[in-house]
Amino acid sequence: MIKNNFEIRNLLKSNRIYRFFDRKVPQKLAQRLSNDGLPLVIASVLVGLISVLYEKLFEWGENLSHQIYEYSPHVFWVLSPFSFFLSFYTIRNFSRFSNGSGIPQLLAAIDLCDSRSKGILNKLLGLRVILIKIVSSLILLVGGGSIGREGPTLQISGSVFKFISNIFSGTKKIDLKTMLITSGASGLAAAFNTPLGGIVYVVEELSKSHINKLRVPVFTAVIFAGFTAQFFMGSYLFLGFPKTQTLPLNLIPLGFGLALLGGIFGSLLALLVLKFFSLSTKFSNPYVMPVVLGLLFAALIIYTGKDTLGTGKPLINRILFNANHDLPWYTFPGRFLGSLLSFSSGGAGGIFATSLSSGAALGNWIAAYFDIPTGHHNLLVLMTMIAFLTGVTRTPFTSSILVLEMTDRHSAIFYFLMAGIIAQFASERILRKPFYEILKERILAGFEKSKSQINS
Repeated sequence: MIKNNFEIRNLLKSNRIYRFFDRKVPQKLAQRLSNDGLPLVIASVLVGLISVLYEKLFEWGENLSHQIYEYSPHVFWVLSPFSFFLSFYTIRNFSRFSNGSGIPQLLAAIDLCDSRSKGILNKLLGLRVILIKIVSSLILLVGGGSIGREGPTLQISGSVFKFISNIFSGTKKIDLKTMLITSGASGLAAAFNTPLGGIVYVVEELSKSHINKLRVPVFTAVIFAGFTAQFFMGSYLFLGFPKTQTLPLNLIPLGFGLALLGGIFGSLLALLVLKFFSLSTKFSNPYVMPVVLGLLFAALIIYTGKDTLGTGKPLINRILFNANHDLPWYTFPGRFLGSLLSFSSGGAGGIFATSLSSGAALGNWIAAYFDIPTGHHNLLVLMTMIAFLTGVTRTPFTSSILVLEMTDRHSAIFYFLMAGIIAQFASERILRKPFYEILKERILAGFEKSKSQINS
């Protein structure tokens, strides 16, 4: 029998619960949350909110471009070159590193975290970058540009995480590199509603270190950014629930062939964009290139139709959920060339969604020729989408997981992974280095060149 408080205290000391509280674990946990966890939570919630707003603006811009096309396609003879010019003008005069998808800028920022050139980070990531990124991409989109918002969301996410990191840096030193790597997972998860895709992307593309160090930050960012986006958008799938069936043995070679073609064309798109970027430097007036590309894009729209406009998501849905797969032969060339002209213009815009729509058009074009049942047809289309995206980004596992989460087709995971690996092999024959890696190296080389000129 316990007689006094002293005995009670001795009894509690022998208990693990007492030792837990005696070591002040809750206080340490609270302190860690306020210094490490809270910045991640705040940044992730903000990314989720901005992602929802960005998606709504993108829907508005794409719908507007479709309405203009319905009114008269010939309006694009003026609208496309003007929007290409204005999008590039906005970038060049207000935030030069807000161009393109933004992923190379995020990669460059991660590399610069450990150097003495941290001041350069303000040019790659910041509040100005967020504003100009959104404005420039919307201008390009209204002009019909074949662009997406997913890549830009990653640069926006990196800018948000950097801003929050700066705010909390006075409380305790925040590991900026961890914050920026984590921002990539947060941005991708919020943009596509694909939490696993965000995590895999960190492992495959953004992080060169062991995942154990980043495990808690990445999961925290993905959870809060994803929850925030779902709170406003609902628990949606980017591509819905297309019907798929396991491929019979006689169609597996066709799946292999489509994966090869997807990887080749995706890598060709990346290679041609790099060629266009190099060509643009030869003009004495930098605004000539976007205007010329805008005129070519207008001609392309008038010839190929509105399937070339915007992200291409409506086209993907029509291919996957319409029993009639008989689309014009020029649908894929339209999507391919539209993405090439739009992305090469120098304005802001992503290439993830447009790569998926190009892959869908390519897969549908070939699969429809063989008159394949809908379930098998859809699986072949999804495999080609993964392959094309892999050809551009050189991230086969991320591409596979993204499409898996977009469609909830877990039974097809082995086909998806197969398509990604085959496309990876094919794309390496066309372009040795990954597309984003090349663009990142060009950004870093430009900084080094400017620094050497200043020193001299």
